[in-house]
Amino acid sequence: MSAYLSREPISVDALIAQAATPECGGTCLFLGTVRNGPAESGVAAIEYTAYDDMAEAELQRIVADARERWPGARIALRHRLGRVAVGEPSIAIVAAAPHRAQAFEACRYVIEEVKHRLPVWKKELRADGTEVWVDPSGHPTAGPPVRSLYA
Repeated sequence: MSAYLSREPISVDALIAQAATPECGGTCLFLGTVRNGPAESGVAAIEYTAYDDMAEAELQRIVADARERWPGARIALRHRLGRVAVGEPSIAIVAAAPHRAQAFEACRYVIEEVKHRLPVWKKELRADGTEVWVDPSGHPTAGPPVRSLYA
C-alpha cells in the first residue's frame, strides 16, 4: 500500500529489521494497541480511515523531522488502516540510535507528533453493534471531515 500505512497486520520483526544497523546500540519499540478499558464502553474494534496520500505525506514529514533532530537515528513506522480488533497493534514505531536516550527520545517524538498531526480518523465499533466516531483524544465526534471534490 505505502511506506507507512498498511491494511495488513503489523510485523514488528520487519520494522526492527528495517531500523537495525550496527551503528545503533539502542532500539526503542512503541506499540499502540486497540484497547477496551472501562472508559471505552465495550469497544470490539476500531476502524481507521484516512486520505491515504495526505496521511502518507504527513508521516513522511514526521519521520524526516525526527531524523533531522536525531541525525544518527533510524525510524521505522507503520500505521494500520481499516478494522483493527482489540489487542491488535494499530501503530508501531521503532527508533534505533547510537545510544538508548536518543532512541527513546526519537520514538516518543514520533508518537506524539503522529497524535497531533496525522489526519487519521477512528470509528469505535462496539460489542453491542453501535458505532461511534471519536477524535484523537477519544471524545465522540460527528465523523471525519468530508473531502470536497473542488479542494
